[in-house]
Amino acid sequence: MKKISATELSSLLEQPNHSLFLLDVREPKEFEYCHLPNSHLIPMQSIPNRLDELPKDSPIITICHHGMRSQQVAQFLLQNGFTDVINLTGGVNAWAAQVDNSMPTY
Repeated sequence: MKKISATELSSLLEQPNHSLFLLDVREPKEFEYCHLPNSHLIPMQSIPNRLDELPKDSPIITICHHGMRSQQVAQFLLQNGFTDVINLTGGVNAWAAQVDNSMPTY
C-alpha cells in the first residue's frame, strides 16, 4: 500500500488540475471539527455500501485522525478493485502539525 506524508500531499494539492480524491473516513462530528479542504466524508463503516461513489480513475487519498482507520480502508479498497489508493500517514493530526498549524486538533 502506498503512503504519503502531509507535506507531500500538500505539494500535490498545490498542483493545478490535480485529480486527487480526498476520502475522509472519520465520523461526522470529527469531520465537522476539522478536515482537509475539498475532502469528502464517507465514514469507515459506510464504505462497503458506498463504493460506487468513489472514482476508479483518480488517485484516492484515505484520511482519518492518526492514519489507522484510513489504512484499513485503503487496504479494503485495494481488495475491491481500486488500484491507486494512498494513505495519508499521520492523518489530520500530521496535517495540522506539518502543513496547517491553524487547524484544530483533538
